[in-house]
Amino acid sequence: MTTDALGKRALNRALLARQMLLRRHRRNALEGIEHLVGLQSQAPDPPYIGLWSRLEDFDFDELAALMRERSVLRMVLMRGTLHLVSARDALAVRPLTQAVLDRATLSARGGAIKRLDLEPVRDAARRFFEQEPRTDKELREMLAERWPDADAELLAWAARSRLPLVQVPPRGIWGASGVSRHTTLETWLGRPMDAEPSVDDLVRRYLAAFGPATAQDAQHWSGLTRLGEVLERLAPGLVTFTDENGRTLYDLPGAPRPDPETPAPVRYVPGFDNLLLSHADRARIITEEDRGRVFTVNGIIRATVLVDGFVHGMWKMERKRRAVTLSIDLFRPVSDADRAALVEEGERLMAAAHPAADSREVVF
Repeated sequence: MTTDALGKRALNRALLARQMLLRRHRRNALEGIEHLVGLQSQAPDPPYIGLWSRLEDFDFDELAALMRERSVLRMVLMRGTLHLVSARDALAVRPLTQAVLDRATLSARGGAIKRLDLEPVRDAARRFFEQEPRTDKELREMLAERWPDADAELLAWAARSRLPLVQVPPRGIWGASGVSRHTTLETWLGRPMDAEPSVDDLVRRYLAAFGPATAQDAQHWSGLTRLGEVLERLAPGLVTFTDENGRTLYDLPGAPRPDPETPAPVRYVPGFDNLLLSHADRARIITEEDRGRVFTVNGIIRATVLVDGFVHGMWKMERKRRAVTLSIDLFRPVSDADRAALVEEGERLMAAAHPAADSREVVF
């Protein structure tokens, strides 16, 4: 155990190293997804960009194939938000996050929920989803027919929060579209969820991907509570540091903690990326002023560019017919070298995402 202090740049470089953003890693997509404990996937496309920025020779079709063969899937997990995770992690993590969904449901409409007998509603919804993938509209219609005097929207919301539902392809496939359809995790994979899921393992994996971190950071990432008790239990096998504010940071003994002056390449980070969402104190990656620009009031987390390891602006890629444009909105001036690096990296991203385009342009 140590009590060394880690400054903002030291925490930044540690986070980038574990997020595979200091250099691209030679891992396949499934290995990358499992190392990150999934990627937030509120929108279907960002995980493709997130993996492209982190992995050597990542091919968008590789992830699409993993989804079709059910090795990777999209479902509600950490913080009650959609994540792209491996099948193995879905079975292990989903039982732990049920408490997050229960708490969110009760906090939003607790009085109305408590007055309902939800067990038969959940069971009916489970059978309905197990028959074949269904839309939310189809679920509401079925529940309205079964319980005509009840609020079908409320019943559907409560049932969805109590079932481990997978959003099935083609939703989530790059370049594809379609309405969201769901079935249960057990039906999709043909096997049950873990009977004894380990919160200790989940916290260790969080540290491997996001540490060093406080208990509050781990709770912010997962949505779980009382993780301070978990970290205290794990403490004999961890190392500890303090941040610039004197808070205790926990970490795995062998985890990378690069020199704070390690060079960091420019990177394109997609919208909703967990890089910006997995710490209570985000100073290691973005300033509060910039966070106000990136995080919108309606819950959208915009795509960002990293310069010297920190958020330095936003970007957007648009395709019109066979022309692709990548627009960059920098918050502050950058050096000529960084500007050239952003153009080069942007051109590579457009070529990977839209290989059939006739023209590609980076604009500031």
